[in-house]
Amino acid sequence: MEKEKIIKAGKIASEVKSWVKPKVKKGVPLLELAETIEKKIHELKGGIAFPVNLSINEYAAHYTPSYDDTSVAQGLMKVDFGVEVDGWIADNSFSVDLENSETNKELIRSTEEALKNAEEILSSSTTLGKVGEAIEKTIRSYGFNVIANLSGHSMEQYDLHAGITVPNVDNNSQTEFDEGLYAIEPFATDGKGLIHEGRKGNIFILQKDKNTRDPLGREILEFVKDNYGSLPFASRWVVKEFGARAILALNHLEGEGILYQYPILTEEKGKLVAQSENTFLIEKDNVVNTSK
Repeated sequence: MEKEKIIKAGKIASEVKSWVKPKVKKGVPLLELAETIEKKIHELKGGIAFPVNLSINEYAAHYTPSYDDTSVAQGLMKVDFGVEVDGWIADNSFSVDLENSETNKELIRSTEEALKNAEEILSSSTTLGKVGEAIEKTIRSYGFNVIANLSGHSMEQYDLHAGITVPNVDNNSQTEFDEGLYAIEPFATDGKGLIHEGRKGNIFILQKDKNTRDPLGREILEFVKDNYGSLPFASRWVVKEFGARAILALNHLEGEGILYQYPILTEEKGKLVAQSENTFLIEKDNVVNTSK
């Protein structure tokens, strides 16, 4: 692992987070907010690891604005974005209450404290189950449920989800973290604690590189491979390059199994969801919160 690049990605993520928090206000167009964050990442000499996720209320993750989106910021909003430097990623998120709601505020506090408590016990020899236990206990102490079927994850170069899942509940896993790069992301809800896959959220990833008969689809596929590789991308980024006709081509490529479009992860009963997240570089005798 290239520690210098990992630390740089985290520093950029932290700076963007501090800079953008005051700008997340009720009524701000989601498209404007997403593009503002992505532009700031580029200004700070970082790459965009995945499209900015702006998920409201029961949406837990995987919604980014479309090119013609008219949605505005409201409710309990999760702002989840990633920075990459030469493929080394800092994944982080925060939640904002835009309704002056005590429930929203408590949900947010529960995830922030859960993340803090997880960090306090984190080491190369900590088990995955112990971190899940710390997160679950904290969120339950607020009277809320953890979303059990969402988790953190390990990361490798150009690989956002590298195979190891970091539970948000005590699953009794005795597997130790060991050295590596991890995103830890507690989700709290006033619902039962489960999400399902909802409608599509305008985020794609290259799934299988194979030929397509669609001429525009071929152009878009080459553009995706050249610009995003193995990382997720937004449909609006492709529309900027090819115009609105790209939407049909993207759907065609999805239908052929070449692209995968992420569904919005939605609390199954339509209840509120809050999220907090940071990236941690775990070394043999040290833990660095890269995106704090």
